[in-house]
Amino acid sequence: MADKKPDGIGETIKTIFYALLIAGVIRTLLFQPFWIPSGSMKPTLLIGDFLFVNKMAYGYSKHSCPFSMCPFDGRILASDPERGDIVVFKHPVSQVDYIKRLIGLPGDRIQMKGGQLFINETAVPLEPLGMFTEIKEGQGPQKRTPSCYNSPVPLGGDCEKQLYKETLPNGVEHQVLNIRPIAEDNGPIFIVPAERYFFMGDNRDNSLDSRFSQVRQGVGYVPFENFVGRADRVIFSSAGKSMLAFWTWRSDRFFKGLE
Repeated sequence: MADKKPDGIGETIKTIFYALLIAGVIRTLLFQPFWIPSGSMKPTLLIGDFLFVNKMAYGYSKHSCPFSMCPFDGRILASDPERGDIVVFKHPVSQVDYIKRLIGLPGDRIQMKGGQLFINETAVPLEPLGMFTEIKEGQGPQKRTPSCYNSPVPLGGDCEKQLYKETLPNGVEHQVLNIRPIAEDNGPIFIVPAERYFFMGDNRDNSLDSRFSQVRQGVGYVPFENFVGRADRVIFSSAGKSMLAFWTWRSDRFFKGLE
């Protein structure tokens, strides 16, 4: 008697099940895809950048699982974050994913004076690098137009921002932008509580971060448990409305390492 052929539908269902299982394990334990929707981390991250977040970097919490469903509190296999890391974390109130740069560690005193960052009463060095220039046009699916240091700028014109290199106390160098004077250029001293962290966007005048309380739509101090993972590299970047529009991909950002 001839062997019975396997049920085609059953085999397809099993294949899909195992594929989803493998994808779920990878997303939970190794890497999570993340797409940049806003300009708060320019020039380091652009609207439309697509990256994978390293979930092994800090160990695992309940937020490591999709929909924050891991069945434990705190962190397991934890590793300490470092100042200057680019971190994806859950907003302490809304639980929405945010991505910012880690500036303040527990116990640090953080302050902005004259638009310059101070950490523990010491000024963080800033080196002028000229101008960061982009076209003033709608960016990403929400078609947000960038703010410009050289305003007013017509649509289609060159939108400029002052560009600086900032060097953190541990030697991490990265670029930051200045657009205009804002109230937060001269702010209070923030004393970072135990087991909390202070984050800022590299686009300093266009970032709702730890300088703003949660009441003011900022993120305040972020618990370590809310960390999802570290961003190390852009995989590709789309300047269009969809990351699937490959003809709008930025050729200079394929597998670009992040600083």
